[in-house]
Order: sequence, then structure tokens, then C-alpha cells
Amino acid sequence: MQYVNLGQSGLQVSQYVLGTLTFGGDFGFDRAGSVDVKQAASMIALSRDAGINAIDTANLYSFGQAESILGEALLGQRDDWLLFSKARFRMHEGPNGSGASRQHLIPQVNDSLRRLKTDWLDFFWIHGWDGVTPVEETLEVMDSLVLAGKIRYWGVSNYSGWQLAKTKYLAEKLGYTAPVAQQIYYTAEGRDAEYELLPGGKEMGIGSMIWSPLGEGLLTGLIDRETPPQDGTRQGSTWTEPHISDRERLYQVIDVLKEVAAECGKTVPQVALAWVRQRPNVDSLVLGARNEAQLRENIASIHLTLTEAQMLKIEEAGRPAAIYPFWHRAQLALDLPSPAEKMYLEGWREIQGL
Repeated sequence: MQYVNLGQSGLQVSQYVLGTLTFGGDFGFDRAGSVDVKQAASMIALSRDAGINAIDTANLYSFGQAESILGEALLGQRDDWLLFSKARFRMHEGPNGSGASRQHLIPQVNDSLRRLKTDWLDFFWIHGWDGVTPVEETLEVMDSLVLAGKIRYWGVSNYSGWQLAKTKYLAEKLGYTAPVAQQIYYTAEGRDAEYELLPGGKEMGIGSMIWSPLGEGLLTGLIDRETPPQDGTRQGSTWTEPHISDRERLYQVIDVLKEVAAECGKTVPQVALAWVRQRPNVDSLVLGARNEAQLRENIASIHLTLTEAQMLKIEEAGRPAAIYPFWHRAQLALDLPSPAEKMYLEGWREIQGL
């Protein structure tokens, strides 16, 4: 296992992070998983033995149950782990039941600390943009939580490029503790982050941690044109994520992943994870699993290095459309690209036959 500094910080995080969306299963989250305390402890031990040093959770996961299970499973081990959690989404009824306001965030952080049986979080994510609360208020809250010792670093998740930039640079202007990382969705099929978030994060010194690099079960090798999602899985239920704009393109990616897996003698999810890990501007990946066997298989992909030809084959199958202004930059501005965007622009230029 290798370790990376998360953004412009001294926090060293393993390239793979243990995710806990599958912990619990109440309130409709049974479609993602139903890991109990005993199984969570086993998965934590497996991760530790592999060199993983960080665990990612959220108050939203089974509406607090995932955090409670994690807190129980980690008894006596708190100092051995980096703990990450999140808040923003609705946790109770009423006008202040969600958001990135002082009124919502402070009690949510306190609740997470109580469930996790800890005095501090090593990292805290704002789980999504709040378009109503002034950014200045959110920044002041995060700064106060850092100064109080309740969190040590913070970042944002599911922000757009301009939201990320506004948050970072306004924090610096006002003298508040600035975000150091973003947690975003990115897979061999879900490539939207290449437009702004991955290169923008790199340019701004914002680390990029990838959530659900297997597309919430889409890229496990169990789904293709002839095999629909099975009942009892996220994709075989009413689970709405991820959004798929072009299902044929998804199947093309799955086909190529299978081809490369056969070449390597590895599994489809191992190839999918290796591809994301080797892409530019990616720092770390959050791995979720329903059981120890899945987790062991996913972690083993850390030892797989795809060839340039294999990386390109997968990239071409899932290459996203060249939307404006990116097609314009690919056509006319490739003489002076930012290093963080160059590879993406070259791909879009190829789409246009230039």
C-alpha cells in the first residue's frame, strides 16, 4: 500500500480507504448492504493488514447506524485509524434539518462524534453544496470546528468546479482554514469529473478522493447486456445512483473491462479499480464491500498495474463527449494546456478527428 498527502496538507492517507456505506442497512440502505458489528470488525482487520489507514463514513449512511456500528467495531483502536465523516443531507424534519449552516452542522458533527465514540474526526466532508447558506457561514463553522479540535482537516464532496473554487479561495481570502480535498464520483464509465473537478482540483492543490469507483455495483463484472442486475443488489432495486446517460456506452466499457481482465488473469472489478487508481489527478479510492470476500478482492487490485495500451483501451471505450468549452480548447488551445488537463484535451481532440 502506498500513501499520499491529501491535497496541500500533511495528512498521509492510504491509496485505498475503507468505505462504510454497506454498514447497517436500516431506512432503505439494505439495498447497499447489511454489515453488522462483527463483520465490520473483520473487514477493518482485513483492511489494516493490507496497509489501509483510513475509514470513510457519513451521518447519512443508514441515518447514523453506519457510524454507530463503526464506533463499536473500532473500540480500542481509535488511535490506529484516520476517521472521515460527512454531513449536509437531511437528517430530520424542519427547515434546519439539512444544509451547511451553523445550525445544522454543529449538532451533526457532535452526533457523529458520539456515535463514533471519539473526540475528533481526522477529516470532515461537506457532503454537498448548500445553495442557500452563505459560503462565509459554512467556512466560519468549519474553521471553528478545527480550532475546537473536533475536526483536523476538511473538504467538500459532490461540488461543481465553480463551487469548489469559490469555497477554497474565499476561505483563503477571509483567513479561515481552507478545504484540502474533494470526494467525487469517477469510474471508467462515469467520467464527468474530467471536465472540471479532477484538473481543477490539481491546479488548486485540492486532493481528489474517489467514491464508488465501481459505479455502485455497475462494474463488478456481474452486469452486462445479457445479464441484468440481480434482485437484492443496489442496481437491481430502486436505488437511483449512478445516473447513466448512455447505457450502450456503459456496456462498451464493461466489454472492454472483461477483455482486459482476461488478458491480466484478474477480475473485472480489479481492472476497474486499477484503471481509476492510475488515472491522472486521482489520489485515493474509497472501497466499499458487502462482505470480506468482496473487500479482499478489491484490495488485491492495489498490486495490479495496467499497461498503457490497456489503460487507453478502457479510456477510449468510456471517453465522455467534448462539451463546450472543452471541444474549443481541444481544437484551438492544445498548444498551451495546463498539465492537469492535457490528457483529457488530447482525448477530446481525437474524438473530433484532429
